[in-house]
Amino acid sequence: MIQANQYLNQFRKGAVAVLLAGTAVVSACAADQSTVEEPAAESDPAIEESIAVAEANNVQLGDLTGDVEDYLGQTVSVRGEAEVAVGESSFVLQDDELFGGQEVIVINATGVPFVLTGTNEPTDDIQVTGEVRQVVMAELEQEYGLDLDPELYAEYEDRPAIIAASMAFSPDPEEVTEAPDQYYGQVIAVSGEVDELLSDGIFRLQEEGWFEGDEVLVIGAAVTGLTEAEEVVVTGTLRPFVAAELEQEYDLTWDLDLQEQLEAEYTEQPVLVAEEVYPSAQ
Repeated sequence: MIQANQYLNQFRKGAVAVLLAGTAVVSACAADQSTVEEPAAESDPAIEESIAVAEANNVQLGDLTGDVEDYLGQTVSVRGEAEVAVGESSFVLQDDELFGGQEVIVINATGVPFVLTGTNEPTDDIQVTGEVRQVVMAELEQEYGLDLDPELYAEYEDRPAIIAASMAFSPDPEEVTEAPDQYYGQVIAVSGEVDELLSDGIFRLQEEGWFEGDEVLVIGAAVTGLTEAEEVVVTGTLRPFVAAELEQEYDLTWDLDLQEQLEAEYTEQPVLVAEEVYPSAQ
């Protein structure tokens, strides 16, 4: 398990400042679209590279105190609430503690459509990884193959933006359990606290700081080395719990008693099949 101190040491040596350890959930290509379809079935080198960038640059929220202009040219991974849609492919990201409370426009350059839910239930919390650039429409259109409407983007010209190489919805555990249909089949990034370790690679995740609350079952054969009460970010695909399918597809080695327990508690309930687990930087 990668320890948070390692990330902090890397930061002190000059690593790029970020808010969260992000994950690449859609590959960086060139397009300007707006609806999530199906997650990629196979690993993509661009996704793996972006994951590596995010892993290497995980620092505490308090370290991200400068103006957004301070991060021009750097790759960051941030989590915030999508406040306002801009056209079909962009939105304004807002967080009171992010970049000193400044609003930042996020421009989708992933090549994969991404659409906001358009409602606060569940909330449109988004995790974004990308380069901080100054908005010069002609340059961005040429570099990323975008088609930016000058009327929509005129007010953002010469202002900083995050050119998203990856994006994922980032609900908390309660939102996942209350409205799983919103996220089934998608790769999401869920921040929470390890509540109970059931077996290697199987644990319950609950909202950070809660003694009781809705929990999400997390399964990942390669997820080991966690401790209870550890605050983490889990990225993976949400799906209904069907024990036989999970056991076959992910080569799970759970014992019969555990399988029967989970079937009784979670059949047809959401389960997050983990791809990566990072120490939370909140």
